[in-house]
Amino acid sequence: MYTGIRHLHATLAYVLLAGLIISILYVLFAYLQNKAYNRKMALLGLICAHLQLVVGLIMYFVSPYGIKNASGTAMKDSIARLYFLEHPLIMLIAIVLITIGYSRAKRLAPAKKQNGTVAVFYLIALVLILSRIPWHVWPRI
Repeated sequence: MYTGIRHLHATLAYVLLAGLIISILYVLFAYLQNKAYNRKMALLGLICAHLQLVVGLIMYFVSPYGIKNASGTAMKDSIARLYFLEHPLIMLIAIVLITIGYSRAKRLAPAKKQNGTVAVFYLIALVLILSRIPWHVWPRI
């Protein structure tokens, strides 16, 4: 079971990155060209992020590197700390930012502010996500 979830989590990482980049580029171009806000394009990034969150939470509790590895000695090892603390925490913060950006944009009136809000929150989340991806084991498809 762990192997299947690990592969699903790794594959969905590509889907999440693609969805976020597409969403960011779309709202950024819409912002610069004063076009209408397209909620479906922002929803693409939100859905990808939440799907990855669900699979990531399952993996966190099934994986031997997740919650089972939480100890004082793991804090001294940078790889173990990345897997059980840094990666899950930063990814959760990034997904919260994506959700806040999407929700806040729905309540704003002018399209330019909606596009700008989504662009800023999603871009910050993307930077956070890229900062905590375990690149040393990043799967190459």
